[in-house]
Amino acid sequence: MGSLTLKNIRKSFGSVEVLSDFSLEVEEGEFVVFVGPSGCGKSTLLRIIAGLEDATSGDVLIGDQRVNTLPPSDRGIAMVFQTYALYPHLNVRKNMSLGLKQAKKSKDYIKERVGLAADMLELTPYLERRPAELSGGQRQRVAIGRAIVRNPKLFLFDEPLSNLDAALRVNTRLEIARLHRELKTTIIYVTHDQVEAMTLADKIVVLQGGRVEQVGTPMELYNDPDNIFVAGFIGSPAMNFISARLLNLPDNIKTIGLRPETISITDSGPISGKISHLEHLGADTNVYVLVDGELLTVRLFGQQNYEIDTEVSLNFHDDNVFRFDKDGQRVRG
Repeated sequence: MGSLTLKNIRKSFGSVEVLSDFSLEVEEGEFVVFVGPSGCGKSTLLRIIAGLEDATSGDVLIGDQRVNTLPPSDRGIAMVFQTYALYPHLNVRKNMSLGLKQAKKSKDYIKERVGLAADMLELTPYLERRPAELSGGQRQRVAIGRAIVRNPKLFLFDEPLSNLDAALRVNTRLEIARLHRELKTTIIYVTHDQVEAMTLADKIVVLQGGRVEQVGTPMELYNDPDNIFVAGFIGSPAMNFISARLLNLPDNIKTIGLRPETISITDSGPISGKISHLEHLGADTNVYVLVDGELLTVRLFGQQNYEIDTEVSLNFHDDNVFRFDKDGQRVRG
């Protein structure tokens, strides 16, 4: 069983509380991403699941087994780190097979598992090469392959793409998604990159300050955020926030949020401002408009041209307005 249950997990380092009463149910085969800014507790939580860190209180269950006191090697997990942690003097084959050799698996079993993982990750031509002879993306695939050969109940990924360049991040992200479809294994994945979270996850857990802000599918968080933090964290370019006093809204609404792609530049509209900067991205153009001292992003389809310092009006449909109270909580209805 590859399900995971976290019950009331707390973690403190001295007087500093890093995780506060964290509970979560992860079903077998789910791809769950922990996302949030640096210092929110996501990596600490992953280390507690792995057994590399003890929780101050609470329970970790893998399947129906409480594993609080089990060492990492007995938890049925495999972990892929931000750093590849490969042995430089060993070739790819030996790096991938080392854990199985230490577990005293048979030569035939090791050969079968390494061959299967190498085929999945397109590493077969590189099995005799050492890490120094591989690209960064290939080395990360070796690290993933080393995890796959163990056939774990649970995969734990700790920011595995952060050391790769932009193109390799996209390619490796696609490979991880494909592997999940093929292996059907439960994956817990930690990242600070909301694009990774949106494109990989079945379910996203948004963390801030050691607490859960919201749990949901990528589109649930994008379309129906509970608060300003989630609304601003999920989505690229980020949601715009402006004072509700610019519109005729009830007194309990203090801030409104607008996704950049839901705003249009028109001859007349409820908000006006001055164009401050343009980003030409080819397929899209990001137009930055200064409104009441705040810089708003307008995402327009195609290649658009405007003069800097031009006065413009911004329009949007009322259905696309997100409303928040003085505490940053969503006001629905």
